[in-house]
Amino acid sequence: MKKYTLAALIALCSAPVLAQQGGFLDPSAPQTQTAPQGGFSGPSTALTTVDKVKSMSDDAWVMLQGNIEQRVGDDTYTFRDASGTLTVEIDKKRWNGQTITPKDKVQLEGKVDKDWSSVEVDVKNIKKLP
Repeated sequence: MKKYTLAALIALCSAPVLAQQGGFLDPSAPQTQTAPQGGFSGPSTALTTVDKVKSMSDDAWVMLQGNIEQRVGDDTYTFRDASGTLTVEIDKKRWNGQTITPKDKVQLEGKVDKDWSSVEVDVKNIKKLP
């Protein structure tokens, strides 16, 4: 019985300490910054061009801006920027509900996929630009 009484007494005495939330918030006091939640925070891949992608190594991470001109296969499209055209592969899940036309400027991020006779980009992220 003494063990239960002691446990109850400890619980009652510590409850006000645990419940102390809130209080005065001074707007002129310096605010502490919290770390971003989730994802990578740091420098991103620099913007590149179709012409430069053709000379990059396999699996290099790239970012391109331009237009998707046409669909040439199930998940394969022709992408164009000011320096030329390139085949890009965009899986259905990468569209994220966006509807994009050839008139829309987009930003693509993905990996260079080099084969013996071709170069394409496997798109991991696509964003419609304003």
